[in-house]
Amino acid sequence: MDECTALTRDLVSVPSHDGEAAAGDVIEEWLREHTDAAVTRDRTGTHAGEPARGGNVIARKGDGDRSLALVGHHDVVPPDASQVDDDGSYVVYQEDGRLYGRGAADMKGAVAAAMLAFRDADPDCELVFASFVGEEVGGIGARYAIEQGFAPDHALVAEGSTGYDSPEGVVDVALAHKGRRGSTVTARGSAAHASEPDRGENAIYRGCEAVERIKALEWPTTEAAGETLEGSVVVTEIDGGSAWNVVPETCAITVDERTVPGERADLDSVAELPGVEWTVDQDLPPMRCGDEEFGDAVRDSLRTVQSGQGQHVTKPHATDAGWLSQAGTECVVCGPSEPGEAHTATESVSLAVLETCYEAYLVLAESWS
Repeated sequence: MDECTALTRDLVSVPSHDGEAAAGDVIEEWLREHTDAAVTRDRTGTHAGEPARGGNVIARKGDGDRSLALVGHHDVVPPDASQVDDDGSYVVYQEDGRLYGRGAADMKGAVAAAMLAFRDADPDCELVFASFVGEEVGGIGARYAIEQGFAPDHALVAEGSTGYDSPEGVVDVALAHKGRRGSTVTARGSAAHASEPDRGENAIYRGCEAVERIKALEWPTTEAAGETLEGSVVVTEIDGGSAWNVVPETCAITVDERTVPGERADLDSVAELPGVEWTVDQDLPPMRCGDEEFGDAVRDSLRTVQSGQGQHVTKPHATDAGWLSQAGTECVVCGPSEPGEAHTATESVSLAVLETCYEAYLVLAESWS
């Protein structure tokens, strides 16, 4: 078994869906044993009453005028029942050139490839490895690291970008991705007996007016990697009323908005309606790489190990690259997971693609100066 496969198996086998401290321990111990880098572990999620996240793991080596970070995360979404053994450990197995298990694609395989490339690289710049906690719940680790001064000039975030524009099994490089703004529109009225509706103010009717305004909003678009990246605004839940014979006094509407770099839908206008409020519950920022040289360098590194294949693409999903980009780091997304693999009951990663990513990360780390 090659090193990348073995390390991926080790990482995937460690449960990390409701506390990733144990997975962070494996990463930290490996870096201390196999590299001479300066390894640190911060205190994200180590406070009383919080999940046992155990902190981000960050390692640094080399120096130069620029810094390059290889970035991942070691938390995962809750596993399917089929992905957990009776003793609570994760099921991990290899079949037809793929490794199966929760987190194999999103994104412990990529973390393993980045760890090995970090170890083997002899960089002419400062090379950083970072594996964050809490990515799946809003970028807790990335945000904390940024607050503590984590600010590389450039970052390759090793989330999935395989097969987005190229043939199956060929890794692409995403120069932009969408963000997500989740919000709640609350309509308020006054209750009355349903036999005398004029004595009240129907919050559901007000909510319906808000829905109509949301439906009429223009969706923002922007250009990236030769593509049109289009946002969206969708009502996904409505909750209102207390009984069949009571005019409702509240109605709550959940809105899912996919944002694009530099543009937002005008959801503020919904709050102009009588009795209607709008609050933002989550705002994961989009990303767009503004450094053409860096985007080309990552693509060229891929093409070096993929017989000239690999394209610039865009990605629909938010990642920690959004937080880093918002803080001033030039980012791309480049990793082994394919569309439709992450968060599934049959999650897996191609071992050949893992090797491709390791080799491309190594080429980039040694050429980016």
